Amino acid sequence: MHKFGVVALMGPPNAGKSTLMNGYLGQKVAIISPKPQTTRNRISGILTRDDAQVVFLDTPGVHRLRGKLNRFLLESAWQALSGADVAVALLDGAHYAAKPGAMEADVKPLVEPLKGFGGPVIVGINKVDAVKDKARLLPVMENAARFFPGAEIVPLSAVSGDGREQLLSRVLTHLPEGPAMYPEDQVSTAPVRFLAAEIVREKLFLELRQELPYSTAVEIEHWAEEPERVVINAVIYVARDTHKSMVIGKGGAMLKKIGSAARVEIEELLEQKVRLELWVKVRQDWTEDPGFLRALGLGE
Repeated sequence: MHKFGVVALMGPPNAGKSTLMNGYLGQKVAIISPKPQTTRNRISGILTRDDAQVVFLDTPGVHRLRGKLNRFLLESAWQALSGADVAVALLDGAHYAAKPGAMEADVKPLVEPLKGFGGPVIVGINKVDAVKDKARLLPVMENAARFFPGAEIVPLSAVSGDGREQLLSRVLTHLPEGPAMYPEDQVSTAPVRFLAAEIVREKLFLELRQELPYSTAVEIEHWAEEPERVVINAVIYVARDTHKSMVIGKGGAMLKKIGSAARVEIEELLEQKVRLELWVKVRQDWTEDPGFLRALGLGE
């Protein structure tokens, strides 16, 4: 018996959804960052085993923030849920063990959509490795069961891998029978150009410590495959004139640092040499421009 199905990874920002998906795939498909709300698009990761093929949909973190960009992100999450066979709600167990009252506000946007989902819901209590006194996780699991009645509760650590296979085992029990839909060596449905842009954006998040990364976007303007290398020209959009100098840095040092780190990782992705050139352009208030957001593919 072979199974095939789609699993929507839902949850508040910074719950560890991207880390969990990358852990299952054994390589990075979705970017990760210590900052919340890193994922902007609905990114798929394909896990192929002898007995099953699972398509994970890593969705933007669900919250109640305002603004057109955040509305796009919420729409992306709900669209992923509508096409899924199983929903996994991932929660930050370490955060709620330290601040029990924080869970209600974080999960409130998820409760009604998951109640109306109609399919099986599994709640993953993530980051349990960060909680030394495991007894503190019991109230977290009890609260999760209260907010998501009938859902299976699985404690795990997406970073260490503890509990990850148990969660996958529960997912597989709910997936329908069916043949694999993708080649066994394919790990994502995202095009490589999108993945390259995401790598650049990840480096922006890691290098720029202020809130600036949230008002940056990356677009691949030119992609040429030459005999010995791939030439990539990417544009980093910022929302303010003052942001441009921050991304470029003194003497271009910050932009060079971001480009160098991104190039190394893109070469690993493509398994060949890459020439990466970055430009920074100002587009005033792009996060509130629906047409531009759609052109960038944000929220898809």
